[in-house]
Amino acid sequence: MNNKLYTAVGRTKIKSSVNGKRYPAVILNDKEYILDLQEMIVWTVLNWRILTAEETQTFYESKRNEIGYDSSKNFEDCLHRLIQRGLVAEGIGKTKADALYDLLSELYIVPISESILLRTISFVRLTVFHGVPFSAAKKLFGRDKRSENEKKVMHLAKQTLLSTAEIIKCIETDSLNFNSEEQLLDTLYYDNMTTCDNIAETSRNFASCRPVLTSVTNLLLRRQIILERL
Repeated sequence: MNNKLYTAVGRTKIKSSVNGKRYPAVILNDKEYILDLQEMIVWTVLNWRILTAEETQTFYESKRNEIGYDSSKNFEDCLHRLIQRGLVAEGIGKTKADALYDLLSELYIVPISESILLRTISFVRLTVFHGVPFSAAKKLFGRDKRSENEKKVMHLAKQTLLSTAEIIKCIETDSLNFNSEEQLLDTLYYDNMTTCDNIAETSRNFASCRPVLTSVTNLLLRRQIILERL
């Protein structure tokens, strides 16, 4: 039986309609997606998490009961709609490691802003307006301690938009700095076999694959990055 893992793709943003009403939307590749309440609950459950379908449904049911929401549409159909729309990614593999690679290899890594001002504003919002205890907020917004591989992933992702598979190849070839788009393309596709269509498959065999995959997973779970599609 194949293992399957899921995670949310994109980011949320509060939008305002023409009549002044505010509503949440998911922004993916600069395109705005409007979700119904059930879809938004499922997407939020998977945001910064990597879960099985069963784990996702457990979180969903808990959140649904918490807010008193009832839907005639079943969970499986909702999850399938989000996958079809590209707002949730699905990874499939014979092992969980294979499923994790399938899930993340073709998704693009976007570092979350480390602006001191932005972090300060967010900290104040949590403690003053949302009642989060100071100690809990301080822990959440403390400076992230990263491994050497995590630092390399973030360093590459800050330079340009790269998929997990592309980051694996960059680290495998010890190519961490790029002065131009041409230099980047030469690093990724210098041979006659690698293309944008098969780089995920070729990068799977590199020694750097597992360390980078672990780093991307940890950064995601610690809310240091978001995942994008092109």
